[in-house]
Amino acid sequence: MTPSPATAAVRVRRAELSDLDDLVSLEQATFDSDRISRAQFRRHLDSDSARVLIASANHRRFLGTAMVFFRKGSRVARLYSIASLPEARGKGVGTALIEAAEAAARQRRCQSLRLEVRTDNDSAIRLYERLGYDRVGPVKRGFYQDGSDAFVYEKALA
Repeated sequence: MTPSPATAAVRVRRAELSDLDDLVSLEQATFDSDRISRAQFRRHLDSDSARVLIASANHRRFLGTAMVFFRKGSRVARLYSIASLPEARGKGVGTALIEAAEAAARQRRCQSLRLEVRTDNDSAIRLYERLGYDRVGPVKRGFYQDGSDAFVYEKALA
């Protein structure tokens, strides 16, 4: 995958056990509910049905993370979670993580990548739409622990 100009300085790699503390800290700082626990992160790091990704740039080892799920027999991958440090937002970290998630899905021969996003998360919605994601299906009412609704977005992968 050739990085786009906006993401050229951002590197994405598969997360390792040594990233666990950073993953949990970012999760706690980013989300008020629907958090991934330390045990869940630990399980997904070694899982064949998940890929945990880490973004870094400019000598910063950890700027953000994304988690992609793969279901056996399905050609649809799911971007389960994406988060970045506040100081990394708007600097191509989210784009690089999504592009890496798409590449991981293509490697698994998935035909599309699907995700849910809070209906009030305007910045994430703009990012997904800019990257070619389309809203599909009905709104998922009460999808999140706090009762917030979610839009479903999907992108066909070449």
